[in-house]
Amino acid sequence: MRISNFSIKRPVFTIVTMLLVIILGGVSLLKIPVTLIPELNPPIGVVVTSYPGASPTEVNEKVTKPLEATLATLPGIKKVQSTSQEGANLIVLEFNWSTNIEDVQLDILQRLDMTPLPSDAENPSFLKFDPAQFPIIQLSLRAENNDVDVRVLAEALEKELRRIEGVASVNVSGKLVEEVQVTLDEAKLVDKGLTQADVVQIIQTNNVSLPGDPVSTDEGKMLTTRILSTLTSPEDIADLIVSVNPLDGKTLTVGDVAMVERTEQASTTETRANEHPAVLMSVLQESGTNTAEVSEAFQKALDELLKKEQFSGIAADILVDQGDYVNLAINNIGTSLLLGGLFAMIILFVFLRGVKSPLIIGIAIPYSVIVTFVLMFFADFTLNIMTLGALALGIGMLVDNAIVVIENIERQLGLGKDPIEAAKLGTKEVAMAITASTMTTIAVFIPVMFIEGLIGQIFTEFALTISFSLLASLSVALTVVPMMASRLLKTKSENINEIRRESRFYKGYQSSIVWVLHHRFLVLATAVVLFAVSLFGLLKIGTEFLPATDEGFVSVSVNLENGAAVTETEKIVATIEDRLKKEAEVDVYVSLIGGTQQSQSRGQTSANQAEMYVKLVPLEERERSIFEFVEEVEQDLQSEIGEKAEIAFNVATSSGSAPNTLTFRLTDSNEQRLHESVENVQQELLKIDRVTDVSNDLENTLQEIQIEVDREKAKDYGFVPAQIAQTVNQMTRGQLTTQMIVEDGTVLSVYTSFGQSFNESIEALKAMQLRSPAGLFVKLNDIADVSVQEGPVSIRRSDQAAAVAFFVDYETKESLGGISDLVDKALEKAELPPETQVVFSGDRELYDSAIDDMLLAVALAIVLVYIVMAAQFESFKYPFVIMFTVPLMIIGVAIALFVTNTLLGVTSVIGILVLVGIVVNNGIVLVDYINQQKVEGISTYEAILLATQDRLRPILMTALTTILGLLPLALGIGEGTEMNQPMGIAVIGGLVVSTLLTLYIVPIVYSLIDKETRKLS
Repeated sequence: MRISNFSIKRPVFTIVTMLLVIILGGVSLLKIPVTLIPELNPPIGVVVTSYPGASPTEVNEKVTKPLEATLATLPGIKKVQSTSQEGANLIVLEFNWSTNIEDVQLDILQRLDMTPLPSDAENPSFLKFDPAQFPIIQLSLRAENNDVDVRVLAEALEKELRRIEGVASVNVSGKLVEEVQVTLDEAKLVDKGLTQADVVQIIQTNNVSLPGDPVSTDEGKMLTTRILSTLTSPEDIADLIVSVNPLDGKTLTVGDVAMVERTEQASTTETRANEHPAVLMSVLQESGTNTAEVSEAFQKALDELLKKEQFSGIAADILVDQGDYVNLAINNIGTSLLLGGLFAMIILFVFLRGVKSPLIIGIAIPYSVIVTFVLMFFADFTLNIMTLGALALGIGMLVDNAIVVIENIERQLGLGKDPIEAAKLGTKEVAMAITASTMTTIAVFIPVMFIEGLIGQIFTEFALTISFSLLASLSVALTVVPMMASRLLKTKSENINEIRRESRFYKGYQSSIVWVLHHRFLVLATAVVLFAVSLFGLLKIGTEFLPATDEGFVSVSVNLENGAAVTETEKIVATIEDRLKKEAEVDVYVSLIGGTQQSQSRGQTSANQAEMYVKLVPLEERERSIFEFVEEVEQDLQSEIGEKAEIAFNVATSSGSAPNTLTFRLTDSNEQRLHESVENVQQELLKIDRVTDVSNDLENTLQEIQIEVDREKAKDYGFVPAQIAQTVNQMTRGQLTTQMIVEDGTVLSVYTSFGQSFNESIEALKAMQLRSPAGLFVKLNDIADVSVQEGPVSIRRSDQAAAVAFFVDYETKESLGGISDLVDKALEKAELPPETQVVFSGDRELYDSAIDDMLLAVALAIVLVYIVMAAQFESFKYPFVIMFTVPLMIIGVAIALFVTNTLLGVTSVIGILVLVGIVVNNGIVLVDYINQQKVEGISTYEAILLATQDRLRPILMTALTTILGLLPLALGIGEGTEMNQPMGIAVIGGLVVSTLLTLYIVPIVYSLIDKETRKLS
């Protein structure tokens, strides 16, 4: 090879080039952003429309359906799913992964503008899915004593923390919000013949600031004019005159018919952390920033602020910290990388029994990794668990090429060649073999880059990173290794190869080769049987989408019967808190009573709901995984709470999957038929033993007070229904009247309401008095029928058909594939009509779509590997011999997954894909050497025996370095390693078995296709 000869001839040039690459690699490593997983930009958009006061049914008919009909024909659209609820709707648009959401955004906005909607509905807004909108840190700020109002201090903290570089925003849930409340007295208003609207009008007309036209002054200036009448305090509002008695001239002020005060906004929610008053804080990072760096800077600033006297009364508890988890995951995989390299070096010292040769090979590991960092930087990759996992997976393979080269150089030195000649000849003999083996390994990753969807996004960087590292290792093996070998190694005084051949181990292997060559069909039949059994076993192993990551965090949703008071919700939460208090593994728990964080961000509350966040101590400090903890605690709480409330533990993982939850939808154009199907499916699902809970949308109904206007009675009093509806709305909810700037510069909203006068009972609502156009006051009960009715909380649709979503929770020990089979059987028993369709979502949908692509990728990889080898060997039959090593790996994969109780998922299949490229390497080295010996005139039989002896050592060395290099990854020690662990297990299992069998199967198949040995007896 010319490049090898050049490197040997120009050692200084080679060393200088190495140093330059090392410098570039160091700079690149510092510049590469650190994230948890590759940046994902799924083509998903959301359309949100507000329709104040409308019921879910009205929203569905008047807003959702027209929008769906318009958006369903968008180019590249895959799914249209909608949810209609009181006063608003949400439509999720899912496009094909080949669609760029930026390209269709303008088309979406144009269609939204063209869709006819009710005049009182607000304009629809479109939002793109952006991962940067999810918080990287969530924490609770709790008061350590009752004298501190944590909400006031949280607001001051929020202002300081926003200034941190890389932080986009800091949101606080449950913070103190002040306003001016004008609480009306209905009896006094009725007595004076006034209504809420009269008071609102008086306040609004007295709080004005309007510009006028510019006016010329005597000094020749043009000055703008502004008419001012501003209210700056609650007292100013209370002193406003509402009316004047014409008989005695007495004035009636707002303060005479209402109580005006500056107070905090009324709220039915409560937030507490470890049973202390608290608020929740969420931190969002700027797009493109380094998650780990932003997290570190934020925590440092927070710690410094909390040390100040101003914030001495509060403590912070971190619930979720992506940056911290990123560092843990990266460090753990980095440790696996270093340990793998160390183990590989140990193998080299054991086999080569010297210092110089292992050190020469050892240079291939860090140098190849540094070169990879340079390529990653220019490819705009991030340092994440996938790219580092690729390096950890390839760490043992990085020395394979160097081992083959150095071992052959040593063989030449043993034959009496001088170091320079040995380096040239030794490299030349194996250059084609190691190039072919590297190209075949890289070829298997080409199909991965063509896979669409989530898997394609996640594993593309993985595939390219490992390809970069292997190309780097090949260049090192062909340049640096021969150059250093020619300068550091010496001619051997004895023929080490002959000495090795006389050893008991080599003689035993030689005897076994002779035996298998004379019992070829027996050995092949045994291999075929083992392959068939293993393939059957592999198909029976449970399946998963992606391995769940244990981040030590779980959220708990609590739902009581609709209409339940907040006091009842608080009792259920207190029961859960008491149970969590007993768990030593719980670090902190935060309770949000009277709503959820999402609803609070929209300014909505729900007395019958609560949300809890539980953070466990680090993984190394506990005996149970988060999944085992959840299963045990959830079962205990459900038996204790029973039918009082629905409790759901939700473990979210970094991959976005929902462990132990299967979701699907039933869709049908006929709602009555759909409801019957839902009932049948629900009954069948509840019969499954391994299912812990089944819920669906139809179970979630809402009791509401419906006020049905009697149009005849209303007409008699001069009312129209819209007037009644608007008046009742304003009297029960209150009305935003104006905004005022008070003396301290704070902008406060002014709300005019009757307080809780009409919210305490139905009777109080019925007794509400409305003023007719004639000036008479009429009770609501006299012109409308007030009753309690039941209706849907929300209406779901999928692809323009009515839909009902099912959520099936199952035991931790059950796999996704196992529960899918049971659910499929239950759906068959439900005997659904042909018109009712079942559409799976979540992990099941992702697995079903990904596994077909993955299996296609494996098949393509096998074809590509064969093509690459055919091109290298300039032959179709020799690659055919080598391809017999591929089925052998299935035996090892099946054994490894079964013994370690590992599920077959996307990462396991990626491991199998990698194996396709690795297992052929040993075959390439053997076949290439046999062909070389035949060219020199040796008979096929003798060439096979010679090749198996001379190539046994490098084959075992390369296999062991790869296996031990992968061992730390397969052990999966620490957080963040779960994603790559199945990959390591599959590769180790497949490589162990295929290496052992290749040493026998390849010689057998070669002897069968060669004319000289075909009829060997």
